[in-house]
Amino acid sequence: MRKFVMAALGGTLAGVIATTQIAGPLLAQEATRNSSVYEQLDLFGDIFERIRSQYVEEVEPSELIEAAINGMLTSLDPHSSYLSPEDADAMRVQTRGEFGGLGIEVTQEEGFVKVVSPIDGTPAAEAGIEAGDFITHVDGESVLGLTLDDAVEKMRGPVGSEIVITVVREGEQDPFDVSIIRDTIELQAVRAKTQGETVVLRITTFNDKTYPNLEEKLAEEVEKAGGIDNVNGFVIDLRNNPGGLLTQAIKVSDAFLEKGEIVSTRGRLAEDGDRFNATPGDLAQGKPIVVLINGGSASASEIVAGALKDHRRAIIVGTKSFGKGSVQTVMPLRGGGAMRLTTARYYTPSGRSIQSLGVSPDIIVQQPRRKPETEEEDGPPLLRSEADLRGAISNDSLTEDEIRQIEEDRAKAEAAADLRKEDYQLAYAIDILKGLTALAPKD
Repeated sequence: MRKFVMAALGGTLAGVIATTQIAGPLLAQEATRNSSVYEQLDLFGDIFERIRSQYVEEVEPSELIEAAINGMLTSLDPHSSYLSPEDADAMRVQTRGEFGGLGIEVTQEEGFVKVVSPIDGTPAAEAGIEAGDFITHVDGESVLGLTLDDAVEKMRGPVGSEIVITVVREGEQDPFDVSIIRDTIELQAVRAKTQGETVVLRITTFNDKTYPNLEEKLAEEVEKAGGIDNVNGFVIDLRNNPGGLLTQAIKVSDAFLEKGEIVSTRGRLAEDGDRFNATPGDLAQGKPIVVLINGGSASASEIVAGALKDHRRAIIVGTKSFGKGSVQTVMPLRGGGAMRLTTARYYTPSGRSIQSLGVSPDIIVQQPRRKPETEEEDGPPLLRSEADLRGAISNDSLTEDEIRQIEEDRAKAEAAADLRKEDYQLAYAIDILKGLTALAPKD
């Protein structure tokens, strides 16, 4: 019995020693880390007080603290930031689809403001601002060294007021100025038209109105065509779409998928991850789909393109997308402000992150740059056909209806050729759908 008690005491003592040897260094390490954090906070307090008492001009303490908070967040990545109460209100309005400004989605690169994409129908788009442009000056003042929020603030102003931005563009030798009149931006999330037998759905942003607009516009165009049997396919145009709400990207993807994963998110901890799956129902009723993307297609646009590509539901045409594969969570803060913090990365159904890589198109199609209006374009060469020859034999084997049908088909082909001059990428997408239709088995 005595031996048993001694053995038990020996085991307990060994356990205490082992626990002390393992836990002791960990506790000491944690205490050292906490001590270092407190020392840094003391340093921040010292600097804060010295600025308040010794800076050449009097400064507002609240502005100093906001600047420190924003600096801490913006040092993490280009998409994390502090939102003042005014900025937080503006962001909430923007997600509802109406706000004031120029109409551009921007990021920061090498200290300058880079245009992710202009928004269709806005002053910036009408002034000719393009995805990939760098904004170096606003009203003659350099934006180099400013935070992205500060640079954006300089571009804001009363509706109807003028702003002059200096732009550096790839392919242009010198910077140039662009004058823009600020306006209220009323986003039309989805626009639709029928080109020949193809329904074109142009999605400009992902806000609260996107999916309802998509469903409504698609149904209207199908009805105009006389039913889905008269539609050869759909083009989903996501070019220059800067993204928006994750929930809307999921709904739009689900609109054309019957089953399977749409997107997954993975955070710092395993339990922070999430997965979103499609539900039965396809608004396109199985018709082929072509998705158009370019370097201005970002975030939510890439979720849709990636999901439809991985499920082989659509052919992706255009150029590589922007490559924003992170999720930002907006967290309300005391005082009415908010914090926009990157909390996760998202992954396409194949398990691939598009962060910094983007979505690669199945068929790369560059959009030719428009020639300046001063350049003269050579007209097409004058071609002659059999029918133009004097004394050519006429074709009397066709009925009037057959001749009329041939002429209508020729008119459609000429209209498609005209579209190539206006929008080469869209014309290419429509041609793909025509080819798929031509190869489809006849009923």
